[in-house]
Amino acid sequence: MTNSHTDSKVVLITGAAQRLGAHTARALHKRGWRVLVHYRQSREKADELAAELNAQRSASCAVLQADLARDEDIAALATAAQAQWLRVDALVNNASSFYPTPVGEATAENWDDLFSSNARAPFFLAQALAPELARRQGAIVNMLDIHAERPLREHTLYCMAKAAALMMTQSLARELAPAIRVNGIAPGAILWPSSGSNVAMQEKVLAGIPLQRLGEPADIANTIAFLLDDAPYITGQIIAVDGGRSL
Repeated sequence: MTNSHTDSKVVLITGAAQRLGAHTARALHKRGWRVLVHYRQSREKADELAAELNAQRSASCAVLQADLARDEDIAALATAAQAQWLRVDALVNNASSFYPTPVGEATAENWDDLFSSNARAPFFLAQALAPELARRQGAIVNMLDIHAERPLREHTLYCMAKAAALMMTQSLARELAPAIRVNGIAPGAILWPSSGSNVAMQEKVLAGIPLQRLGEPADIANTIAFLLDDAPYITGQIIAVDGGRSL
């Protein structure tokens, strides 16, 4: 694919069709990055985002489909990402499953799904892209959660998976240095879940946040942009963007 901005860096963002992934895509695109928007099922949303970004700067965004629960799709995504503009400078592992799994009701299928999206797929995608990222002196940012260290009631499997992703972040930061920096973002309350939220629950969450308000998607997107663009001496760190909730 031809592009008048062939020197622009390229970032692959998983789960980027909507919510925090889409906000991150817009923030990085505004800084001059070319963006690879990964989606699993949200093709319409992904295409809308790509059209929006390409209208601002031609041939600066492309969409890639993959089911990250499938090993062959992970490998194909890494190959397609490198083929699109012949470079990948950064990986943002944003895609994530999140839902309650109360003890007594959790299933093996829940285990596989939550660990696949939150830990297994990010690792194998990072591994597949590591040679290219090393050539570019690139970076990886993993979307974690403050509940990787502080359990959330009835979400044991999700918290376990995010804890695995936290250790993956720190371990990869050591193993892939000095060529690749690896960091994590641990969001607090930014966007309410698309389902399962109610006023009483929301009030309880807000009461536990020192800043007494939800964060904005821009808080996450801008922190990711900082780690990719402005933090050449930061690696192996988990930045909590939570209004002080983890205190």
